[in-house]
Amino acid sequence: MDTYRKIILEGFWGNNVGLVQLLGLCPLLAVTGTAMNGLGLGIATTLILLSSNGIISLIRNWIPGEIRLPVFVLVIASSVTAVEALMQAFYYDLYLVLGIFIPLIVTNCAVIGRAEAFAVKNPLNKSLVDALSMGLGFTVVLVLLGAMRELLGQGTLFTGAELMFGGVDWTITVFEHYQGFLLAMLPPGAFIGLGLLIVLKNWIDRKIMQTQTKAVPVAFVSMEKTNP
Repeated sequence: MDTYRKIILEGFWGNNVGLVQLLGLCPLLAVTGTAMNGLGLGIATTLILLSSNGIISLIRNWIPGEIRLPVFVLVIASSVTAVEALMQAFYYDLYLVLGIFIPLIVTNCAVIGRAEAFAVKNPLNKSLVDALSMGLGFTVVLVLLGAMRELLGQGTLFTGAELMFGGVDWTITVFEHYQGFLLAMLPPGAFIGLGLLIVLKNWIDRKIMQTQTKAVPVAFVSMEKTNP
């Protein structure tokens, strides 16, 4: 259980794709105009990670080292094609919104990186847990950045939910008669928003480290008192 816990924490927080590895920034910054766009791309990326990691883990013992990267790309491309077909069949409007960034997942360094760094070296169960944690961590960053930009740029949240949930309108108008903050919806706003999220994560990590550092001497003194 400790091994799986470590994998989950690394994927979701410690080695987060968007906030630590800084991979997949092109789609992350491009489609996060709203929270729902980010959620759609995050779910698609997570499904592709699960599929590619699982397949590569299953066939890892039969992949010659000399051609492993072409095999990875082939597996990932097949997974992307399958997810793209599903989106065209069931979420066509969302597919149109995300556009070219769905097929571009083939070249996403985060997906290829997990195949090379983890799936080809580990069994199926661990590879799937790694894929799920990495995908969810990436999705959370997409949704948070999209929500931040949508709130500042339009004064709303969850615009476009009907694209994913069959006509259900979840739009929340936070600011009535809001004129909008254009910078938040432009590419520079995406960079600034991502930078703020990175700063927040680093601040939380520093606070956690300070708390752990303070706890160690207290525990040491307590042991000395009980063992004269």
